[in-house]
Amino acid sequence: MLRFIVLFGFAYFFMKLHATGDISKYINMKYAYLSFSMIFAMGFLCLYQLVKWVRAGNGAHDHHHGAHHGHSHETDENTWYKKVFTYGMILIPVVTGIFLPVATLNSTVVKAKGFHFSMIDNDKDQYANHQILRPNSSLYYDKDQYTEMENSDLKKYSKLQSIVLDDDHYFHGLETIYNYPGDFIGKKVAIKGFVYRTDDIKANQLFVLRFGIIHCIADAGVYGMLVDFPGNMANVKENTWIEVEGKLDMTYYTPFKENIPYLKVTSYHKSSEPKDPYVYRQYN
Repeated sequence: MLRFIVLFGFAYFFMKLHATGDISKYINMKYAYLSFSMIFAMGFLCLYQLVKWVRAGNGAHDHHHGAHHGHSHETDENTWYKKVFTYGMILIPVVTGIFLPVATLNSTVVKAKGFHFSMIDNDKDQYANHQILRPNSSLYYDKDQYTEMENSDLKKYSKLQSIVLDDDHYFHGLETIYNYPGDFIGKKVAIKGFVYRTDDIKANQLFVLRFGIIHCIADAGVYGMLVDFPGNMANVKENTWIEVEGKLDMTYYTPFKENIPYLKVTSYHKSSEPKDPYVYRQYN
């Protein structure tokens, strides 16, 4: 019966995520079919365990008398406290997933993880560090594939005089700008995201960021740009969502020890958080 409860719990959890749309806060929707198929797989296993449990209950009286005449090694090896520990550990993600609200990643997570490039720390482990500001999908392609994608994106975006980094273009457009900033200096760029502030920027500067998911929430990075406003922005609170438009330029950012593209803002306004605050890597 415990196995049935666990399997039913997982099936219900996946079904709830898809029904509410919260599945997008865990994985890139390109892979949503995998979690959706798990609903049917878990449902089938639920039925199997239920039938097995009913049959075991019907045949229990045939074995009850024999159990009193011998020593049961199975009972010794499968003690109640082992069951409680094992099934308790399995049920933790189910119970928390069903009953606790889904948290949205924001600037608090950025502060906790640290705002730095992993390459500055000599750490090349792509799974140990989330990416900052600059998307780098070369980790997920072989060299020839990535070069082909780079050239295709550069050709696509370099001919535009105004680039809107919306949900469909956030990853590809932003990565192209960071890879070839010289080709985009002076061009108009529009970007939307939440406000993040570090101690080393000026009072009229902010970072506008969005969390992006490559495959799942485990590899989520925070991507965006440094933006330079005409006036003081100290009164704008972190996690406030804003839309900005400006002209692209380059500046040397000391903490990262390199030149980075940034926006000289020409217009901006506060915005509400989108229904889906994350952006997802789209593969060519």
